Formats: sequence, structure tokens, C-alpha cells
Amino acid sequence: MGFTIGLATVADVDGVAPLFDAYRQFYGLAPDPVLARQFIAERLSRGESVVLLAERAVGAPLGFVQMYPTFSSLRAARTFVLYDLFVDPAARQRGVGRCLMAAAADEARRRGAVSLVLSTAKTNRSAQRLYESLGWVRDEDFYEYNLGL
Repeated sequence: MGFTIGLATVADVDGVAPLFDAYRQFYGLAPDPVLARQFIAERLSRGESVVLLAERAVGAPLGFVQMYPTFSSLRAARTFVLYDLFVDPAARQRGVGRCLMAAAADEARRRGAVSLVLSTAKTNRSAQRLYESLGWVRDEDFYEYNLGL
């Protein structure tokens, strides 16, 4: 299967939004295509996230990765949080996720980042295998906490 990966722009919202909605459903949320489209459109139009989109040569979207810029105080440097990775189920096991992850690392480096961080569900074993095969190391020293607001 031939595909390309490119930096998404506002013009790609209609390709990314259905994948983003499917990603949210994967994590147990109800379908909401309007919310998905609005959220992706806002992030891209405001430059608040970096989205890479994998597409077939004919333009059919296969998957995406979304990351957010931030900083590491201890390293006094830019980092990115790789927050979303989703590959259409019909396109899985064909290297799309692996290529998206590599493209995300390349893009973060290009933007001067010193690291990428991510979180995934403890039950998402296939994603964990992918990350570890690419050299990602699970943090065993820190706990992650969240505060709902």
C-alpha cells in the first residue's frame, strides 16, 4: 500500500476529523463528528498543534498523529507531547503507524525539540509494542496525575 505523510493544514480538516472522531471512540467516547471537526479545525487554524496525516496517493486518509508543543523546565528546552495516534483499522499492520511515529519524531526535531512524551492506556498493548519497537522507553520513575476542572 503506497501512502504519503504530510503536515496537515486547515485544508486537511475534513480528512483528519473522521479519524479523530474514530480515535475518540476507540477510547470509549460517543461519536461526535461535529465536535471532532471543530476541535481539529481550531487546533490547526490557531497553530496550537502539529498534525501529520498519512494518505493514500489518491488522497484517502489512513491515519494521523497530533502533538502539542510545550517545554521541559529541567532541560530548559522545547518538547512535544504526542497526544494522538490513530490508524484506520483497515490500514493497520501495514506500517502506517510506524511511519507516522517516525515522521512525528522528525518534525519535533526539525522544530528544535529535545524530546517527545506520550501516554497510552495500560490496555493498549499493540501501541505499547509499537512504541517500544521504535525505542521509546516507559517511564518507571514518575506517576502521572490529572485534575478534572
